Amino acid sequence: MSGEKLKFMVLFLIPGAVMADWAKIDAATREASEARLMAEWQAWMAEHKAMIMTTEAAGKTRRVTAAGASDAKNDIILYSMVEAESLEAAARAFEGHPHLQIPQASIEVMAVRPM
Repeated sequence: MSGEKLKFMVLFLIPGAVMADWAKIDAATREASEARLMAEWQAWMAEHKAMIMTTEAAGKTRRVTAAGASDAKNDIILYSMVEAESLEAAARAFEGHPHLQIPQASIEVMAVRPM
């Protein structure tokens, strides 16, 4: 592709059980770890700012089915929209991301396209 940028959705996931266990850690220890991780995250974002279109936190979830809507839980905590030349290039950019320091955390990168 001649330098054309494609759009990708990036999902940052952490299992709910891991988040629940994290909330039980001593507040001072947790806050220190969160501050370190946030600094590393911000450095990563600054280094990759050319590809990042947006990053936002995920909130409360409602699942809608033919039977109606109900509260739901999933492992998504954040999402980003990014631009890259290929799915492989986009995924490669997230290898070693600070988010992956969290136990059982993962990052999913998927192509998006107009409907």
